[in-house]
Amino acid sequence: MPNFLIIGAAKAGTSSLYSYLKQHPQIYMSPIKEPRFFALEGETLDFQGLAQGINRRSVTQIEDYCRLFQGVTNEIAIGEASTLYLHSQKAIARIKHYIPKVKLIAILRDPAERAFSSYLHLVRDGYETLSFAEGLDAEERRIKEKWQPLWYYKQRGFYADWIKQYFAAFEREQIKIYLYDDLVADTNAVVKDIYQFLGVDDDFTPELTRENVSGIPKNKLLQTILTKENLIKSALKPLLPKKLRHSLNRSITQKNLGKKTILDPDIREKLIDMYKPDIIQLQTILGRDLAKWMK
Repeated sequence: MPNFLIIGAAKAGTSSLYSYLKQHPQIYMSPIKEPRFFALEGETLDFQGLAQGINRRSVTQIEDYCRLFQGVTNEIAIGEASTLYLHSQKAIARIKHYIPKVKLIAILRDPAERAFSSYLHLVRDGYETLSFAEGLDAEERRIKEKWQPLWYYKQRGFYADWIKQYFAAFEREQIKIYLYDDLVADTNAVVKDIYQFLGVDDDFTPELTRENVSGIPKNKLLQTILTKENLIKSALKPLLPKKLRHSLNRSITQKNLGKKTILDPDIREKLIDMYKPDIIQLQTILGRDLAKWMK
């Protein structure tokens, strides 16, 4: 079983952090980045929507989950990164039950920007057909229809109550909360601090390449080939090592992204009005100034 977890938030740098930690020789990361076990244990998955990858790639049985870590040798820190955990009461209870002494890491992002990044992620991969404003309006319906949580643009930006629940369930020293702004501003410092938190050599310097960057693709056909199952990918898979395939996919995807798309100021203002009470509460919980998120 792991001795640390990255619990979220989605679209807040967790894919990049997973990569930075995986490179460390004293850290073992599960080969599946997001097994989601503690949120979905024992469930028969039937998420709906334009993509159901979560149904195929989640691990719901304890035996299968333990097999993810059978490659552990002498690593000090053993972990995985499932962003579903941050907003799941079931996950809190199951983590407490299975691994009560676990270390927990969360990265929180300006909720309006996080929502827009989640939207752009789905547009990039061809899984969102609505405008951002229409997607926000459709969210309640999509939740009722049980689309997977990546489409919950607004809901997944509320943090305060969930952080309080984690602080109530675990000792404060077991939990590290970072801001996405800090990760972007000084990636090395944040990663070094996490290495110290996990008790591994903090002199190690990983390759700090950003992963899973959102954006609007210049060539939609190329992006479809890169992200969805097809004959080209199937033919190349046995010919190229997994690490090389991942590197090529990341490089081509980033080159295929167009200019950075900016969140509409009017939509941002509406989102800030909605999130403001939660942000103010979170400031108190974390002892951090989050005024920037309310501008």
